[in-house]
Amino acid sequence: MLSESLFCLLTEDLLTKILERVDSDRKSLRLVCKEFLRVESTTRRTIRILRIEFLLGLLQKYCNIEELDLSVCPRINDRVVSILLSQESVSWTRGIRTLVLSRATGLGYVGLEMLVKACPLLEVVDVSHCWGYGDREASALSCAVRLREVNMDKCLGVSDIGLAKIAVGCCRLERLSLKWCLEISDLGIELLCKKCLELKFLDVSYLKVTSESLRSIASLLKLEVFIMVGCDFVDDVGLRFLEKGCPLLKAIDVSRCNCVSPSGLLSLISGHEDLEQIGAGYCLSELSASFINGLKNLKRLSILRIDGVRVSDYILHIIGSSCKSLVELGLSKCIGVTNMGIIRVVSGCSNLKTLDLTCCRFITDAAISTISYSCPNLVCLKLESCDMVTEIGLYQLGSRCLLLEELDLTDCSGVNDIALKYLSRCSKLVRLKLGLCTNISDIGLAHIACNCTKLTELDLYRCVRIGDDGLAALATGCKKLTILNLSYCNRMTDTGLKCLSNLSELSDLEMRRLSNITSIGIKAVAVGCKKLAHLDIKHCEKIDDLGFWALAFYSQNLQQINMSNCNVSDHALCLLMGNLKRLQDAKLVYLTNVTIQGLELALRSCCGRIKKVKLQRSLRFSISSEILETFHAKGCKIRWD
Repeated sequence: MLSESLFCLLTEDLLTKILERVDSDRKSLRLVCKEFLRVESTTRRTIRILRIEFLLGLLQKYCNIEELDLSVCPRINDRVVSILLSQESVSWTRGIRTLVLSRATGLGYVGLEMLVKACPLLEVVDVSHCWGYGDREASALSCAVRLREVNMDKCLGVSDIGLAKIAVGCCRLERLSLKWCLEISDLGIELLCKKCLELKFLDVSYLKVTSESLRSIASLLKLEVFIMVGCDFVDDVGLRFLEKGCPLLKAIDVSRCNCVSPSGLLSLISGHEDLEQIGAGYCLSELSASFINGLKNLKRLSILRIDGVRVSDYILHIIGSSCKSLVELGLSKCIGVTNMGIIRVVSGCSNLKTLDLTCCRFITDAAISTISYSCPNLVCLKLESCDMVTEIGLYQLGSRCLLLEELDLTDCSGVNDIALKYLSRCSKLVRLKLGLCTNISDIGLAHIACNCTKLTELDLYRCVRIGDDGLAALATGCKKLTILNLSYCNRMTDTGLKCLSNLSELSDLEMRRLSNITSIGIKAVAVGCKKLAHLDIKHCEKIDDLGFWALAFYSQNLQQINMSNCNVSDHALCLLMGNLKRLQDAKLVYLTNVTIQGLELALRSCCGRIKKVKLQRSLRFSISSEILETFHAKGCKIRWD
């Protein structure tokens, strides 16, 4: 009563400001008092639905919702949408401005059109990875005349006809992503550019378009970001069309465009001195001096990614002396990177926050030392396969780069426990990758766990000297861990997994081929880690039916599971697949104790909910064709291994 009476004295504005400062766990805050419950109900703007049967109740409770996310709701389909919209009151749709339907493969054009028409204020739609979507679904989207943003990545059936429908019906479009829409050609892009003159963002990555499309795109006077990764039929002629077009262009990405050359890219940047971002990874064999000199005119250039290109110390020196505004530099897998080159580039680019040196194998502690001195504001550093880096370099890094949040040391054999001790001074670390660092042990991991309490992602893939003591340290110090990879760490036992069960925020756990893990350990994880959504237990052969029963009953938030090569029986598999109502992706390869009849029954139990299934190729003609056809009709994609 005391707390309730105190909060009664606060105005609604003050209560709202308190709620706005809460980063997570607003559910707990709602339980504090009636005032918080009331204010949270009226101020909430977004909602993510996991179970469709709760949708109406939640939307009646939260009456001011503007963003509705149905991407993890496995049972959303045309019939369900029809029932929801046939209720006496459908006022909940009137305020919806954003619909997230990514991977909603069960929803067809009929339900999509009903949903779109019921939301008169709709401005943003995400139907990415709805691989079965085609022109009819695109036509349904075109009914939303106020649309400003559409994401159609990997809608494999959409052709020029569907794109034309959207272009004509949604002329206010400002952002459009068409990545992997392989049926779209120059014709569709031409019509889009004629009708949607407000476009500011366009992604045509991996489309089979030619330079003719770039002629059309050059007419977009408001375009600011253009992404065309993997467009193999676009060449320098197309880039020269852009040279005098798109006057407001700020970002261009031509990565993996094999027909683009430095001279073509130079012509583009010479016409756009306000460019801020350039992506040219894995498309240029080498950088010419003329191209690098052309960067001197880009005073606002902040992001440069030239992954996979051949460079020299001289080229890196020019970048360092010319591109003073760089905050991100990508040199992943670049040939010719040396200590001297890195020293020269970072000495000039002191504002760097992100530096990618993946597979730059010849850099040593000398380069790392200069990086730490020159770039104290570094936030992200990627050093995968830089195995000449040792504790000496990481000592400098831990002493000076105290803002570091992401560090990738995968396959760095020079990293040991002493290095992790020095590195633990970077207390703001959020993501740390130590996969294949075979010289670290529980001692080094304990240093990280003690000081890096903000860690949310940790990769220990094949760190064979890490065992239960390391997991105990993690469970004590890193309570915010959400993603953890323990695959092939064979010293771990059920004792370690019992420690992990204290990580209540854990959502992604990968633990392939842990030969000492049994059902006792997996049950502890299932009971303690209620937010577990992605689980990989491939080749964990000592987990039997008891472990899978535990997952079936306690891991109700599981969306993805890889249980290939596991010792599960027909009964346990059917129970698991039937009970996990939110499961969207299952890998069921080489289940030697499962019969065809048991597998078919398990598939039937999840049909209509699941979106992806991976099965053994040899079973392709053994499984009932009726089941396979039903899965396809329900929008589920079957992959054969």
